[in-house]
Amino acid sequence: MQMNQIRYFVAMCETLNFTRAAEKCNVSQPALTRGIQALEAEFGGFLFRRERGGTHLTDLGRLMRPILVSIYEQSRAAKSTARGFLRLDDAPLRLGTMCTLGPMRFMGFINHFHVEYPGVELTIVEGTTERLARELLTGALDIAVMAQPKPFDERFEARPLYREAFVVAFPRGHAFERSEIVRLREIEGEPYLSRINCEYQDYFDYLCAQYDVDVVDVVEAHRSEREDWIQAMVIAGLGICFMPEYSASLPGLPVRKLVEPTVERVVNLVTVANRALTAPVQALVRSAESYGWP
Repeated sequence: MQMNQIRYFVAMCETLNFTRAAEKCNVSQPALTRGIQALEAEFGGFLFRRERGGTHLTDLGRLMRPILVSIYEQSRAAKSTARGFLRLDDAPLRLGTMCTLGPMRFMGFINHFHVEYPGVELTIVEGTTERLARELLTGALDIAVMAQPKPFDERFEARPLYREAFVVAFPRGHAFERSEIVRLREIEGEPYLSRINCEYQDYFDYLCAQYDVDVVDVVEAHRSEREDWIQAMVIAGLGICFMPEYSASLPGLPVRKLVEPTVERVVNLVTVANRALTAPVQALVRSAESYGWP
């Protein structure tokens, strides 16, 4: 018994006409007739009776109808489920992103992922690296985009995406505008805008100590959790700040690369180690691996 034979039988039950059933199945009438005859040979009796008044189901045909219709519907449901799985239709995915991630640069990847897997329902959750790590472990997040100055601990698996250097952002007309670079020692005495959610803040404090930059003379002017507010305050002339090069999102914000020392971060896709990846997470990983990161 083959599925095409069952399909012919279901079409015959609906039309009770060999010609219309063949058209419904998009096959020739002889092919449909042979399929019905093959079923009858397997069952050992006629399924349909042809009479002058039309074609009718036999007693055997009526007995087999609900069984074969059920098989046919289950087959269609299985195919539909399989297609939906492969397309990831309505598949939820919760992606955590750092507060310090440059959204404009990252949106290029999000669009790339959407084109490849339009059925995935992506929810983006923003948070600090501490919060993202915590929610990954509890299962509140499926995967996260994270960076930190120290290696991730053994509970996590990190897949590098790209590197980005840190820059110094400053208002227009500042002396830094005349240079191509800014050395760390040159920030001494500058009013400094603190990015509260910066995962590298402690590292910058350490560097200041290592390079004899007096942190007492680096005046903290204002602080904010919002990256866009900090950038707006820089543009308004309230101070300078360190930031990842791809995080600059406001037009008119001048930046220069920080050197002596150069500071870079590696942005990673992070999952929980030894935890089986769901189909949507696997799709995101594949998409990220094929994307042209900077």
